[in-house]
Amino acid sequence: MIHHPSTVDELRTLVASSKRIRALGTSHSFSDIGSTTGDLVSLAGLPAAIDIDSSAATVRVAAGVRYGELATHLHAAGWALPNLASLPHISIAGAVATGTHGSGTQNLATSVSALEILGPDGEGWRIDRGDPHFAGCVVSLGALGIVTHLTLDLLPTFEVYQRVYLDVPRERLPEAFKAGYSVSLFTDWARPGFTQMWVKSLDFRVLDWATPAREPKHPIEAMPADACTEQLGVPGPWHLRLPHFRLSHVPSSGQEWQSEYFVPLGAGPSALDALDPLRAKLGEVLQVSEVRLILADDLWLSPANGRDSMAIHFTWRRDRARVDALLPFIEERLAPFDPRPHWGKLFHLGPVYPRQADFAALVASRDPGGKFRNDFVRPWTAPRL
Repeated sequence: MIHHPSTVDELRTLVASSKRIRALGTSHSFSDIGSTTGDLVSLAGLPAAIDIDSSAATVRVAAGVRYGELATHLHAAGWALPNLASLPHISIAGAVATGTHGSGTQNLATSVSALEILGPDGEGWRIDRGDPHFAGCVVSLGALGIVTHLTLDLLPTFEVYQRVYLDVPRERLPEAFKAGYSVSLFTDWARPGFTQMWVKSLDFRVLDWATPAREPKHPIEAMPADACTEQLGVPGPWHLRLPHFRLSHVPSSGQEWQSEYFVPLGAGPSALDALDPLRAKLGEVLQVSEVRLILADDLWLSPANGRDSMAIHFTWRRDRARVDALLPFIEERLAPFDPRPHWGKLFHLGPVYPRQADFAALVASRDPGGKFRNDFVRPWTAPRL
C-alpha cells in the first residue's frame, strides 16, 4: 500500500506504527531498491519547504521536492546548485540516496551538508557534515530511515553554454572530459566512437578538433529534440542548460530500462574496449549509451567513493528478459576494472565497498529491527565475514 501523508507528523505516526516501510521518490529507479513487503510512503504530499540561508549559502529543502522545482526557485533568488540532475523531474532525496551523479563532475549527494531523518520509532534525528558518520548517511539506500529534509550547498547563479558535437573518436576521450563544466558522450555501439558529445561550459567555446551540430539533437538519434534543453551555444541559466531534458517535457524516450557502471577513470578507455565484442548484442536491445566523468568523493556507498570514475550508462528498450540475459556478459567484461553499479538501475553483480562493514554497523545501530530494509538493501547491510 502507498501512503500519502500531508504533514511530517502524519509521516511520523505512520513510520512508528509500520512493521516495514520504504520511502518512494519519483519512481525513476529501475532496480528493486524501492520494493518492500510492507508499506510504501510517498513524500510528494508533504509541504514543499525551500528555505534559503543566504549567510551560509545553503538551502533546506523537503525530501520530495524535484530538482527542477528547486532549481527554478533558487535561480529566481540568485542562487544555484553546483550540480543538477540530468532529468530535473526526479526527487532530491531519491537521487541522493541512490548515488546519482547528474550533470557536472560530482555525485549530486556531495552537495548535501545535513540530513533530517525519521528513525524506526518515528522520532527525528539530524546529522551534519563533520559528524564521523555523516559520509555513511548520505548515500544510504533508504536503510537508515525516512529522510524528510536535506540541506544543500549553494553557489551564486551562473550561465551555461551548451553545444553538441558529432562523431567523436574514442581516442579523444581524455580531451573530451576536459572540454567543459559537464561533458556527456553518447554512443549506440554500432562503431567504436561516439555519435554525440554534449558540452556544457561556463564560457562560449568552439572545439577545433570536433564537428559541431548545426541543429538541436536528442541523445537518441531517431528522437526529436523538442524535449531537450537548448543547444547551439546559446547562453542560459544553469538550471535550463545543465539538465539534458526540459522540466516541461517528458524525459528521455519513455518506455525503457537502465543500467550504469562506474569504473576507475584511468581504466575507462580499456573498459570501453572490453565491451566492444558485445557490440552486436548491445545493439539488439540498446536505445543509447552515455559516458561521463565523475570525480571522487568520500561517501561510503557512492559509486565514486575514493576514486575518480568513468560512468558507463545504458538506456535499454523495455525488454527485461533480454536485458537480464545481457547484463552478466557486460559485468564479466567489466570485471577486471572493479565496476560499481548505480544503485537505482539494473545490475546483477555484488560490488564491494571499502566502508561496507562500517555502513552495516551504522544501519544496525540506527535500525536494529530492520524496519527500513528490504531484500535489495539487505546484502549491503549485513556484516561481512
